[in-house]
Amino acid sequence: MNKEVIIKTEKLSKSFSVGGKQQHVIKNLDMEIYKGDFTVIMGSSGAGKSTLLYALSGMDKPTLGSISYSGKEITSMNDDQLSVFRRKHCGFVFQQVHLVDSMSIMDNAISTGMLTGQKQKDLKDKAEKLFERVGLSKDLWGKFPAQLSGGEAQRAAMVRAVINDPDVVFADEPTGALNSSGVKSVLDVLTDINRGGQSIVMVTHDITSARRANRIIYLRDGGIIGECNLGEYVSGDKERHKKIKEFLEEMGW
Repeated sequence: MNKEVIIKTEKLSKSFSVGGKQQHVIKNLDMEIYKGDFTVIMGSSGAGKSTLLYALSGMDKPTLGSISYSGKEITSMNDDQLSVFRRKHCGFVFQQVHLVDSMSIMDNAISTGMLTGQKQKDLKDKAEKLFERVGLSKDLWGKFPAQLSGGEAQRAAMVRAVINDPDVVFADEPTGALNSSGVKSVLDVLTDINRGGQSIVMVTHDITSARRANRIIYLRDGGIIGECNLGEYVSGDKERHKKIKEFLEEMGW
């Protein structure tokens, strides 16, 4: 059965001027991201992973080429139009949580939702359900980010990321600053979000994190050199880990 394409790029390129010279980070990249997939982007340092993620999410404009969401081209949108688009269609989770330090985690979540015109009461009800879903108990909802563990803060950031029911959640190394228990809790939440129907696009260098994907795209020098299709994630699947390792070795990881 053919999957629905949610994001499509055509001849996507991104370059930066460094010391008066053009550095080409993404080069004529054609790709498709499918609705409902958990897609992981991997590659060595400098391959263009985060640059690609920011371009796909509308946080950064490409130098050349186009990006379409469900057939709607966003590359020509101005900054204000892109801001509105991101609020409605995209959620973001980063290695650093970027929660507002002076606001409780509840207020962090609600304030994001209010940018799209939702009612505060409705948002509070939604946030409470989401906090429960990610395993953050009621006694934490009024706390500030600095009062939480790294894993708790990242799960709070995920609530903020999905409060507007985005089509796609973009995650850039979301487990990079966490200990092993924090890593598992965050990955469990991402897996749960994906199984709820939302598409995930995640950049990672970690095989444990990559195991949660059903599709891995490997970048080298700004282009796709291979992909690995894994099927639905099942905990404890040793063959899955082996398949990923073999794929990464083939890619020159």
